[in-house]
Amino acid sequence: MTRPVPHPVTAPLRRDTPPPADAWLAHRRARTVWGSVLVTVLVGPSLIWMLRSGPQPLLHQLSVLTGLLALSAMVIVAVLPSRVRGLSGALGLETLLGLHRRLGVLAGVLVALHLACVVADHPERVGLLVPLAAPARGQAATLATIAVVVLLVLALRGVRSGSHEVWRWLHLSLAAVVVGASSLHVLWLNNLVGDAVMGPVLGGLGLLLVAVLVLRWGARAATGEFRVHVVRPESPTVSTLVLARPGRHAGPWFRPGQFAWLRLERMSVEEHPFTIASSASDRGRVEFTVRHTGDFAGRLRELRRGDPVWVDGPYGSFTPDSVPSTGLVLIAGGVGITPMMSMLRTAADRGDRRPYRLVVHARDRADLLFRAELAHLRTLIDLQVTEVLRRPSADWSGATGPIDTALLAAVLTDLDDPARRLDYFVCGRPQLVGDVLATLTALGVPDDRVHTEQFAQV
Repeated sequence: MTRPVPHPVTAPLRRDTPPPADAWLAHRRARTVWGSVLVTVLVGPSLIWMLRSGPQPLLHQLSVLTGLLALSAMVIVAVLPSRVRGLSGALGLETLLGLHRRLGVLAGVLVALHLACVVADHPERVGLLVPLAAPARGQAATLATIAVVVLLVLALRGVRSGSHEVWRWLHLSLAAVVVGASSLHVLWLNNLVGDAVMGPVLGGLGLLLVAVLVLRWGARAATGEFRVHVVRPESPTVSTLVLARPGRHAGPWFRPGQFAWLRLERMSVEEHPFTIASSASDRGRVEFTVRHTGDFAGRLRELRRGDPVWVDGPYGSFTPDSVPSTGLVLIAGGVGITPMMSMLRTAADRGDRRPYRLVVHARDRADLLFRAELAHLRTLIDLQVTEVLRRPSADWSGATGPIDTALLAAVLTDLDDPARRLDYFVCGRPQLVGDVLATLTALGVPDDRVHTEQFAQV
């Protein structure tokens, strides 16, 4: 049942919003800087070794280069999901996860090539692959290789329903084995670590990884403690968790569209990401609208006023604050409307005059959320809402079926101005996001104006 009272909207707070051009340029600079850092970490050690090594037999060069590249890739793979806030804000969740997967596969391929080159260079070294007969450096290499293979198999299988926490901690444990065993292999090999330049370079890679992990888990221990203000039902399967920030806070701490991780105990190993649904101008409270699928989401519904919840965030770059748009098209599937509500609520609070066009795709009428509030928001900002149902009832007079080119063309009829820059934000299940991306491509929308966030990817 949709709540009848609209979400409170305050007077315009334009000062909360940085100039769009400045915010966009800052975001572009951050992407460039972080991208350069990642490329430097990946190829820097190999380039330094090539400049110092001089002429070498080809197989020897390949064995060293593949080993160095594999080690660098492993470090980056470990860093990418470690919630470095600046990195997450610059590149975005989907980009980070995509890089994490691709570099993980690359590291596995490089490990296989490294072993092949080592044996091809000196065939007698095949004995290093026999665990019981091999020296410690060979045993460490074998352990790392086995862990890499298991990790790749798990990654190809993906997360199975109901086993997210098991998969996550198995993934983390295997990743620790890979990085640890690989580091021991390099150390016990005592080849490059004794070099006057390569030794510090490899030590720097290790310190980088340790620093990121210490900051990651240290920040987790210091995660902000919030208190439950109310748990508000939105429908039979969806509720909004309203949390209050303790103490006094001068300004907003997140951007509309970002997400955070929630824990119900300070040092619990179980935590889950949820998009922030409230306005970025709300200084004292933050809202998360959650569909109650799974044990953790079900526990959120049972919380009572005053219960503590630990919030680690914000993260992500799925936000209109990072683009210089003169109009926004928001396309949401089901509970994927939550980041859109944050954007619209923030727009109302800021007195945003840009046009907003919201397309909501739901299974049936009962799955449509925030209808009363959206009607209220239409009186405050330039907002039009198009509801699309997959399973409409006989008395439904709105749009039905998929979000296709005809529907989007109709939504954008009054925004057909070449001088206007429209940015598109799409959030929902992977199938919906994929279908909408294909539709936007057919409409000729440039890739850099489409921003996506998918469920079931963390």
